[in-house]
Parts: sequence; C-alpha cells; structure tokens
Amino acid sequence: MPTQPAAIEVRKVPIHSVSDASELTRLIDEGVIRADRVVAVIGKTEGNGGVNDYTRIIADRAFREALVEKGADAATVKEIPIVWSGGTDGVISPHATIFATVPEGEAVATGEPRLTVGFAMSEPLLPEEIGRRGMIEKVAAAVEVAMGRAGITDVADVHYVQTKTPLLTIETIRDAKSRGHDVFTEDTLISMDVSNGGTALGIAVALGEIAMPDDSDVLRDRSLYSSVASCSSGVELDRAQVVVVGNAAGVGGRYRIGHSVMDDALDADGIWDAIRSAGLDLPERPRTEDLDGRLVNVFLKCEASQDGHVRGRRNAMLDDSDVHWHRQIKAAVGGVTAAVTGDPAVFVSVSAAHQGPDGGGPVAAIVDLGDR
Repeated sequence: MPTQPAAIEVRKVPIHSVSDASELTRLIDEGVIRADRVVAVIGKTEGNGGVNDYTRIIADRAFREALVEKGADAATVKEIPIVWSGGTDGVISPHATIFATVPEGEAVATGEPRLTVGFAMSEPLLPEEIGRRGMIEKVAAAVEVAMGRAGITDVADVHYVQTKTPLLTIETIRDAKSRGHDVFTEDTLISMDVSNGGTALGIAVALGEIAMPDDSDVLRDRSLYSSVASCSSGVELDRAQVVVVGNAAGVGGRYRIGHSVMDDALDADGIWDAIRSAGLDLPERPRTEDLDGRLVNVFLKCEASQDGHVRGRRNAMLDDSDVHWHRQIKAAVGGVTAAVTGDPAVFVSVSAAHQGPDGGGPVAAIVDLGDR
C-alpha cells in the first residue's frame, strides 16, 4: 500500500576528485540536509564507464563513509540507493544529486504536486536471468514497491526511474555455467546493454507502458521502451537497485519533476520539454538565462542510433574500433545538454536500449518552484 511520503530537499554538488565527498559533508554541516535523512544519491564519476570502472566503487564508499561519520546509522546507510554512472566524456563534469527528506513541519506547505522519492531493492538477480524474463519480472516488482514507498498511486505521476543492476562478468558467467545455465551474452561489455535493456523493459511493464515482452525482444525490438527509465549497470551489486522519482500532492516542498524524450542525439527541444513538464514557465524559444537558476539537474540516457545515422546524416560511431560508441554518444549528448542548461554538471548516461526511442532517450528534469 502507498505510504505518506515526506517532502524532499534535493541538491546537486560537484565532486572534486574520485574519492571526494566534501560537498556532501558541507551540506550537512550547513544544515541544508541531515545525514540520517539522505534517501538516495545519483551521480556521475570520471572513470571509463565500462565493466572495470572502479571509480563507482570508490565514490560509493566515500559517500557512505561520509554519511556515517556525520551521524547516520551504518546499517541504514548500507541500504541507501547510491547510483553512480561512470564516464564523464567530453564536457560532462563529475557531480552528485543528493535527495534527503525534510523534517515534518519544516517543508514549504503547498497543495500542488511536489517531488517524492521511493526506493526498493529487487530479489537477487542470477546471471542467467540478466536480459531475460526473470530480470524483467523482478525489476517490475521492485518498481511497484518503490512507487508505494513514494506514495504514488498513478503511474502518470512517475517521471524518472533510476536503476543500478549487475552486468555479467567472467566470474558470474562461470557461475551460471557451473549450475547448468547459459547467459544472454559472454561479452561482458555488451552485457551492460543487456542488463540496462532488460531492466528498462521491467520498468515499462510495471508502469503499463508495454505488455510483458518475450526474451527474444530484448535488444531486438526497439519499439518497446520506457519513457522514464534510466538504467545503469556495474559490478557493485547483485540485485536491482530502484529509485522512483515522481510528484505527489500533499507532500509539500519546493521541488517538482517532469519528463520528456529526446527523439535523437540533437534534440535539445526534448530537454526543454522536460523542464516545462516539471512546471517551469518558459518562452516558446527558450535560452539558458530563462532558467533563472531554478533548474536543479537533468537526467538523460543516450544511445547511438542502430541505423548509424542522425537526421539523415551518416556517422561512424558504430564502426569505430578505436573509441567505443558508448563514449562518443555520451560526449555528444553531454555537449547538447550542457548547451541547454549552461552547466556541464549534467547526468548523461549511455546504453539506453529500451529507454526512449532508438537513437534518442528519456529526459527528466527537477526544478525549484520555491519563492525567491
């Protein structure tokens, strides 16, 4: 059953080095948030974004240790969803967006829908389930739990679902084989796309965007997608870590979230549409200064179009053996996004299979609607 959620304070902070959590501790020291009220962190680290991107593990440890040092319960901190997307290619700047509940009575009172966050962990995901129905079903179940914890009853009020799931490694592939199972792929880098794609389909099923797909649809039928899924994978965990972000009436607070999609890698209008969806009034042809400092952050997924074209023009990303297309498309979309926001600290993540239309991707935006 849905619970009554608390109002949310959300802040974006820079990360000055791989193991830096100083801006998190500064927020706590200044009383902006309390360590024991942090409920989620979503951020970008400066590693290679691949299977062996251990900057995610280093950043995860730094933030959890900082919360414990500032008084949060260690066991509770261990369960906080902290989702790191590796790779700050191009102008993208390492940063973290921190979500914390506001003590009762301290939130801005309003009857308008405001930001709410819920989180859940799925049942353990076996390596043979990654990219298959077992993963889709377990992710869908976790999304429903997270929605309930966010106090969201209408799927239309869900605007962003950020996940972290396991990808395949040599060790987990060996484990599956030892138990008589095969896996979707034995290419560990491709397994990132597999994990993200299977997770996105689970989100789409939970939110009623699609019917339950077949195993054969994963990474093949790109017409099946979620418009709010943002899926990341790595070696840090063996379950799906799910953060549902949406709006609910009665929670109060200053922040609101909206979403849209980019139809392709150059679709800046899709980013502006997400900001409008969050409730910010913008002119027909907006400029960065129209944001007036009210944009907290945007969260995007991106993908090289399967046909190797953008707006009818051929590109060589999928054929490039020197620089993987993951890094190229991330840098390109990061530049487009930063040109809109005027801030390179944007959450742009690659491997967007089943997350938005082919060659594009979902966009979520959080804005501050509080009085100045």
